[in-house]
Amino acid sequence: MSQNTQNDVAWIDKLPANWQLLPTKRAFRREKAINVGMACENRLALTMQGVVPRDIDDLDGLQSSDFEGYQIFEKGDLAFKLIDLQNIKTSRVGLVPDRGIMSPAYIRLVPTGLCDVKFGYWYFMALYWTQVFNGLGGGVRQTLGPEELGNIPLPLPPKSEQLAIANFLDRETTKIDALIEEQQRLIELLKEKRQAVISHAVTKGLDPSVPMKDSGVEWLGQVPVHWEVGPIKHWLNVLPGFAFPSTGFLEEGQEATRLLRGINVGVQEVRWDETVYWRRMPDDGLDRFALGEGDIVLGMDRPWISGGTRIAKITESDLPCLLLQRVACLRPNAKLLSDFCYALYQCTAFEAFVTPDLTGVSVPHLSPEQIKSFPIAVPPISEQLKITSFLSHQFEKLDALSGEAEEAITLLQERRAALISAAVTGKIDVRGLVSDEAEAA
Repeated sequence: MSQNTQNDVAWIDKLPANWQLLPTKRAFRREKAINVGMACENRLALTMQGVVPRDIDDLDGLQSSDFEGYQIFEKGDLAFKLIDLQNIKTSRVGLVPDRGIMSPAYIRLVPTGLCDVKFGYWYFMALYWTQVFNGLGGGVRQTLGPEELGNIPLPLPPKSEQLAIANFLDRETTKIDALIEEQQRLIELLKEKRQAVISHAVTKGLDPSVPMKDSGVEWLGQVPVHWEVGPIKHWLNVLPGFAFPSTGFLEEGQEATRLLRGINVGVQEVRWDETVYWRRMPDDGLDRFALGEGDIVLGMDRPWISGGTRIAKITESDLPCLLLQRVACLRPNAKLLSDFCYALYQCTAFEAFVTPDLTGVSVPHLSPEQIKSFPIAVPPISEQLKITSFLSHQFEKLDALSGEAEEAITLLQERRAALISAAVTGKIDVRGLVSDEAEAA
């Protein structure tokens, strides 16, 4: 490797002596948005979101006005989004694989010839994953202006080395991505295992030798002969939240009570990252909507997300809070343990039971009646205690394995980001690695 030279860009530090440091606008020019009304006639690809264009089969009926501000992208361009820079869960830069059109949220960068487009792509990825963009731009959604983007320093090795680095990163990140995908598959399998454990425990019990009977409910099938069967409303009270008018919402620090909204109910957790408040008045009639420790809350709008059912238990740290509409509070009676009830609603059978009757197309809605009519089988309290204790033990083991997988993913992602950053700033010399592999092939 050539001798390093000092530069004044903090995230780059030193560069090899044969590298240049140029503003991005020297290596990539920004192409202005053009009229894409002809897209309807030319059958170009269309995207409303995402990083790269994707094909759709039919553009009939769309007018040129539907594409106001849209841009035509060519194969080999870089698509760059300048807002939400701090959101590193999804990439804000992408290589365009085919000619098409893209939302005005993205700008088009075209290589001038000084920089290989794939090397430029990996450099911008390094800036995202090392969160360099967090110190640039401004505004609530961390917006970067095109001029600011054009002035970002871009380290440039000789063209042959750019290609070697891009090929090295293509190969190595593919390996890391495969390992990440394996861990993600493991997490999904553990979720499926959790569901299977719940379903069997709350419908068959823990004793395989006990006599069984037909429940008369298709999804329940055979249940222990001494279990009671019926709609859960026989053992449960469902309280829908109060319709607090949004005009009365207050911000934090105004000596008011938090409102538990649907947005605050996650999968087995209550989140207060987006919170509104309500000022209580004497005799305001809201006491019945005041939640208590151990209460079960269920999101009634979009009740199922990728992680599972949006159901959680209220803890001491969540209090005081009031129940808002479109969230239901589930309070079992003395014959149904709270933990057993909690497990029942996490079961995939509940989703299967209500899905045929869900209202709402884009956002499915649960009704209180659907929640109450869920058919279940209820064992005696002593048996519920054994089942919930068993489930708690199983969940501890599954959660530990899932936590290990998530930690592995985090470490792999950090490794991936560090590798990209080191390669595109000359901290590792990949020329020999690439040429050795090519010679071996």
